[in-house]
Amino acid sequence: MGKVINIQPITRIEGHAKVAIHLDDAGNVADTKVHVQALRGFEKFCEGRPVEEMPRTVCHICGICPWAHHLASSKAGDACFGVTPPPAAVKLRRLMQSIAYVSDKILHFYFLAAPDFVIGPDADYSVRNVVGIVQAAPDIARQVVKMRHLGAQILESFAGRAIHPTLSLPGGVSKPMTEAERQQMLPLAQELLEFSKFSMQFAKDNVFPKYLDAIKNIGVIEVGYLGTVTADGALDFYDGKLRLMKPDGSYDDFTYEQYTDYIGEWVEPWSYQKFPYAKQWGQLNLDLDNPTGVYRTNCLARINVADKMATPLAQKELEEFRAAFGRPAHFTLLYHYARLIELLQAAEHAVELLEDPEITSKDIRAELTPKAGRGIGCVEAPRGTLIHDYTCDENGLITKVNLIVGTTHNNAAINLSVNQAAKLCIKEGKYDQGALNKVEMAIRAYDP
Repeated sequence: MGKVINIQPITRIEGHAKVAIHLDDAGNVADTKVHVQALRGFEKFCEGRPVEEMPRTVCHICGICPWAHHLASSKAGDACFGVTPPPAAVKLRRLMQSIAYVSDKILHFYFLAAPDFVIGPDADYSVRNVVGIVQAAPDIARQVVKMRHLGAQILESFAGRAIHPTLSLPGGVSKPMTEAERQQMLPLAQELLEFSKFSMQFAKDNVFPKYLDAIKNIGVIEVGYLGTVTADGALDFYDGKLRLMKPDGSYDDFTYEQYTDYIGEWVEPWSYQKFPYAKQWGQLNLDLDNPTGVYRTNCLARINVADKMATPLAQKELEEFRAAFGRPAHFTLLYHYARLIELLQAAEHAVELLEDPEITSKDIRAELTPKAGRGIGCVEAPRGTLIHDYTCDENGLITKVNLIVGTTHNNAAINLSVNQAAKLCIKEGKYDQGALNKVEMAIRAYDP
């Protein structure tokens, strides 16, 4: 029996997990597993609850992306009751989603990912952290904190809460936006857009060129991709059709209601987290040399499956990205680059919505009547495609829930990337903190 190297806890991720690296007798990596042992239980204890309670219940699944669960649940409620929210309600939902997106991506790039690039992947862990970032670039750190505060300010001033929201509900939203609120939010959103533009340029000038070798080697796998696009192929975070792309770039488009035709769910005894897989590609196989059924979600997946971005600045950056890395791009650390392209789209979209006077319409909720039905709501959460699938009885009470969240979609791919990084960095039993951090970098790219 060889040695087992445990990395526990994994640092600078928005969750809890550990990595077990199994070495053979020669000290080389035989296998690597990411163990997720947190039981959430929402699929079971939501049974029996009214559908209209779900949006303010399931947002507690995650304190980092509560808005994604809030909106996916609201859309599932819309579908259960067979109602279409008024245009202003959809725009308010989209606005809150976009602002939450901006805040999330700023947090991850600067505070969770940046220490590996700005401080350096081999730097001592005592400085390779957010404190080290503040010391290395205090002016930028102050701006990051300010932008995070601006995002929370926009969400709280309108919706009442930045975390665990109660704004959205089946049929629409709970309150309209006043003209005064729109005028107050617009300059704040414009400030977020300016910082998003700065972040994109800063990364292209100071981060990505210096670490091309790491980008081209750490955690690299060739698998498929899943994301949401509109009818004309543009990336959309809130609504559209699902696109499942094979590693060679060919793809299938399908509706939310068809997701079970394309996505299966598998379990392994060493993790509480499910393993979704592309069922039409064959049974899930986590063999690093010949994986089958594996696809990825989150930002790199979305910009791979989309034909174009939905806003002009983001589209310009996508064109530059594709000229350098092709489509689909498979380098795992390019998730950081893709995340900033999406940051631009989210910020641009927020400004567009606040410049639209229709967003202040008082027609914000469709009338609905509880009835038996099934509803599938889907949005693109920061961490990937988020599916809420509810079945309810004639009283509008939940009888069955199935959830597939962004990180769960990525579970198989994360295990493959970590295995690849471990095999790359650990040879003949020799490793140091820098080598183990590179293994963690393969996980951080997915922002799990």
